[in-house]
This record gives sequence, structure tokens and C-alpha cells, in this order.
Amino acid sequence: MRIIQTPKDVKHHIGEEFGVSEWVTVDQTMIDKFAEATGDHQWIHVDVARAKQEMPNGKTIAHGFLTLSLAPRLSATIWKIEHRSRGLNYGLNKVRFTAPVPAGSRVRLRQKLLAVDDVKDGGIRMTFENLIEIEDQTQPALIAEALSIAYP
Repeated sequence: MRIIQTPKDVKHHIGEEFGVSEWVTVDQTMIDKFAEATGDHQWIHVDVARAKQEMPNGKTIAHGFLTLSLAPRLSATIWKIEHRSRGLNYGLNKVRFTAPVPAGSRVRLRQKLLAVDDVKDGGIRMTFENLIEIEDQTQPALIAEALSIAYP
């Protein structure tokens, strides 16, 4: 876990890989709960029997947005700013879903700090490269440029 004392201290780490998260298993229960929350019940995600017959590896796959939604959870295991009043998700510049995440796969997040910009009220806007990797695969599941803001 990388500990950074204050938002302004983040500026000293531009261009650095912040680290790699712990692994998390994306199981069918997680996929089904995401389908319920979003209303996306496409069979490739939720129909295990049909996936056994029709999917290339015989398994359902996680929703791309489920994979993306794991980034904050996984990032919290990589780094934190010790002395800040609040942090906000500011959005995404670019997202690519580059490989499917079969049910039962383990994934982790690799983060690199690309840029830090000052924002009003003394905050900083951080731009990260996020790679969500699938265990035992070379192709990442996701590549996303994500932004967040931290305030002192």
C-alpha cells in the first residue's frame, strides 16, 4: 500500500506505476448481481447453460462495465492519500474492453499516474492509466484512463 501524505504530494509521483492490487474473483454470483442492478440480462452474462453450448470457452462472461466498476475497489488496495478531506470520481477519458472476463476468473488492477493538475478549492485532478489484468492471460481485460479529484 502506497501512502501519500497530502494531495499536493501526489505531484511528486507523476509517471510512476502506483502498484498492483490484490486479486478478486469475478464469479457468477457477482455477474448476476450486476445484471440485476443494471437490468442487463444478456445471455452471455447470465445463462450458464447456454454459455456452455455457445460461448468459445463454455462460460459466461462479466459485463464490461462490471469489470470497470471494480477499479475503485481494487485501487483502494494500492494507494491512499492519508490527509485529505474528500475524493471524487471525475470520469474517464478513454475506456477499452480488450478481453472478456470469464466467470470464475481472477482479476487485478495495475495503476500508473499519468498527470496531476490543480483544480479550484486547492484540489488536484489525477489522471491514471488503469489496466485490469486477468490471471494467467497476457491480454488485459480493460484499459481505461480515469480521473479523480482529491481535496486537502
